Amino acid sequence: MTQPTPDIRTKPPCSREDALAVLTRLREQKHIAYFAGGCVRDELLGRTPKDYDVATDAAPDRVRRLFPRTQAVGQAFGVILVRQGGSVVEVATFRSDGNYGDGRRPDTVTFSTPEHDAQRRDFTINGLFLDPLDNGRVIDFVGGQADLQSRTLRAIGDPAQRFAEDHLRLLRAVRFAARFDLTIEPATAAAILRDAPLLKRISPERIADELRLALTPPTRSLAWRLLWEFRLGQTAFRSPPFFPAPSTDPERSLFLRVSPGRPITLGLALAGAALDLQIQAGNEVPAIVQKKHLHSLIHALRHSLKISNDESEEMQYTFEALGPLLADEPPALAALKRFRARPVADNTQSLLDALQDGGQHVMRIDELRPRLAALDAVDCAPAPLITGDDLTAAGLMPGPVFKRVLDAVYDAQLEGRIGIRAEGLAMALQLARKPV
Repeated sequence: MTQPTPDIRTKPPCSREDALAVLTRLREQKHIAYFAGGCVRDELLGRTPKDYDVATDAAPDRVRRLFPRTQAVGQAFGVILVRQGGSVVEVATFRSDGNYGDGRRPDTVTFSTPEHDAQRRDFTINGLFLDPLDNGRVIDFVGGQADLQSRTLRAIGDPAQRFAEDHLRLLRAVRFAARFDLTIEPATAAAILRDAPLLKRISPERIADELRLALTPPTRSLAWRLLWEFRLGQTAFRSPPFFPAPSTDPERSLFLRVSPGRPITLGLALAGAALDLQIQAGNEVPAIVQKKHLHSLIHALRHSLKISNDESEEMQYTFEALGPLLADEPPALAALKRFRARPVADNTQSLLDALQDGGQHVMRIDELRPRLAALDAVDCAPAPLITGDDLTAAGLMPGPVFKRVLDAVYDAQLEGRIGIRAEGLAMALQLARKPV
């Protein structure tokens, strides 16, 4: 009986051992079968692949007959997922593609040969096959090995045709060039610059997927530069009105200063990107993080990229904390403790570091550093001395006053002005009687 396996976009990592077992089974049944694509590239670069794909001349129906646990996630395109050991192995039949009517996927495919399959792929470094049963012999129909050695990113065949077939390849070019520190060869670079507007036809979700991969690893600085060099940035972000800068000046770029050399989350990446573009458009940070402006900015980004709620909230909370920290009046101790207790405090700290490195709000951030460092060994989120239930028990009617009173009492607790429940309740009752 065929067992369900995860969707191709969320399938678990595939180990070399499990992929080799699938490949060996295909070869035992007299089929051609090789490792294909990114795993070959990574092994030749001396990296450990996160995934292994198998390409074969076995038709999809044949693959499903040979393996007991499969899922046909893309059978029309020749793609079958095979459950092997603890892995899900993607097995694709060699194919040639017809026209790409939607700028993303071929309208028709024809099962073909390894050489034709290599020719329809995106870049030479991704068009390689490897035979693990023949001493790791590399099968190279597109010159990918030479391009890996010269650190060159080159489209297979005619670059314009490759990008016309699948517009998302425009962003993939930036991602691969940044990830592997490759120089984009002139013809491919010219085609990216010319065809950048095609990216408008790609769904926000797919663009967000690429940005997650390009703007979160330590190599994101080069990816960010290339996005704007090739005029992909505004199209990728769907040019909302809150990204008025048509390009970025690397010398002034805040994004390039956010946690350099370390991986970051998409929420922090987007917060840094938005802040960068806003600053380069001439806006001041305190104005950018005002509640009304910030709400509009985050709404625009959510609409542009269809990011998840968690990513949106992370970006929002990362931004929000900047306001009190950079306000005209230095933050009180309670505000600093509330900040340190936030799950995304480190994200906001990264933005503060980037701002200071770029020469902005230097004196305030210098002042904040020792105060924040002193809180590292302090419990910044103690249990509140009193709750809404205590106020109700004391005879107060629930309503908007509760939040105002409880916030004020908790601030007093954080600053050490009260230390026991009785003091907190007395303060709360006194505050509740005062007119707003």
